[in-house]
Amino acid sequence: MITMNSSIRIVCVHILLFFSIHAAAFSASTTSQNNVPLIDKYTTPNNLSSKVAIVTGGSRGIGKGIALELGRAGMTVYVASRSTRSGSISTERDLGSFEDCTVERTAEEINELGGKGIPIPLDVSNDDEIAQLVQKVKEECGRLDVLICSAFTTPPNLTDASFRDEFWKQKGQMWDACHGVGLRGAYMACCESVPLMIETAEKFTGTRPLIGIISSFGGKSYTFNVAYGVGKAAADRLASDMSVQLSKYNIDTIALYPGLVKTEGNIEMEKRGEWEEASGGFDLAMGETPRFSGRAMTLLAANSVLTKERSGKVVVVAELAKELGFTDIDGRTPASIRSLQFILPEFVFPRIEKQSGSPLPNWIKNNVPDYLLPWSTFSGGPPPTND
Repeated sequence: MITMNSSIRIVCVHILLFFSIHAAAFSASTTSQNNVPLIDKYTTPNNLSSKVAIVTGGSRGIGKGIALELGRAGMTVYVASRSTRSGSISTERDLGSFEDCTVERTAEEINELGGKGIPIPLDVSNDDEIAQLVQKVKEECGRLDVLICSAFTTPPNLTDASFRDEFWKQKGQMWDACHGVGLRGAYMACCESVPLMIETAEKFTGTRPLIGIISSFGGKSYTFNVAYGVGKAAADRLASDMSVQLSKYNIDTIALYPGLVKTEGNIEMEKRGEWEEASGGFDLAMGETPRFSGRAMTLLAANSVLTKERSGKVVVVAELAKELGFTDIDGRTPASIRSLQFILPEFVFPRIEKQSGSPLPNWIKNNVPDYLLPWSTFSGGPPPTND
C-alpha cells in the first residue's frame, strides 16, 4: 500500500488535474522531448590542482564517487577507509561482483584520472588513527582544503523489511550503527582537521577550505527508521553549527544530500532480488551514480563564493545540478527526491496503474514538471512510502 501525507497528496491531485486539462498540448510535445539524446554536460574545474583533500569512506559508494571527481580535477586525495588489500574488507554488505572496493583501487583510479590518490587504511571510530592521518597530511602537503565525511557503517537488517521496523524492536544495535561511524566519526574527523584547515586559510590567500558532511533526505523527513533519521538530522546540525564557529576562520561547511544512489551495495541487492523490499519500492534505475555527488562537491570546492553563501546549509545534489547546469556521467539529470518528477513516477503513478489495471499514457509520464515540494511539506509527516 502507498501512503503519503495530506500536503503531498493535495499537490499531486492538482498536478494530475492540470495534466487532464492540458492533455492535448502535452501529448503533442512528448515525441520531440523523448528523442533528445543524452549528453554529458560537465566541465572539470581547473583551479583545484594544488589543493588537498581527505575523503573518509572512500573505498566505495558516495565517498568513492567524490574522491574520483576531486582527483579528476587534479587534487591530491587521501582516500581513507577500513577496506584495504593488505588488511580486511568491511563485510556489512555483500558487494558481489564488486571485488576490489579498497582504498588502493580508488587511489589507482584517481591516478588514472590525472590526480594523486593516496590510500590510507583508516577506521574513523579510532580517534588516534584520524589524528595520525591529519598529521600525515600536514607533514606531506602542509595544507588541507577539503574534508569529506562519507564513512558510514551499514545498519543491520538492510536486506529485509525489518530495516524499517519500529524503533523499540531495533533497540541499540540500529542506533549504534547509524551514529557511531557516520556521526561521531564525522565529528572527530572535523575536530582533528579544522586546525590544519585554519592554517591553510591563513597561509594561502583567498582560500576557503570546505567540509562536506554526507547526509540525506532522512535529515528532513521520516526515512527508513527512527535511528537513521536522528543520525541524518544530527549530521545536518553538525554542518550548520560548525559554520557558526568556523565562519571567522574562512572555512565553509556543507551538508550534502544525494538522492537515490546506485552504490555497489545497492546494485548487488537489486541483482539478488532484495532491493524492492529493503528500499520500500524505490526504482533504482531512476538513481544517481556516486560520481554525480562527486561532481557537486568538486564544483563547490572550486567556487568559494558559492560555498561561503551556502555554508551551514543543506545542498541537494540534483538541485545544484539544475542550478549549475551539469549532468550525471550518463548525461541524465536525476530529479531531486522532493521533486514531482521523482514523487509521481515512484509513488503516485504505480498506484493509479494498479487500481485502474492499465498503464498511464506516456504524455502524462513524460511531462511531469520539475516542481520542488517545500521542505515544510516533508517535515510535516512521512514522505510517500511503499508498504
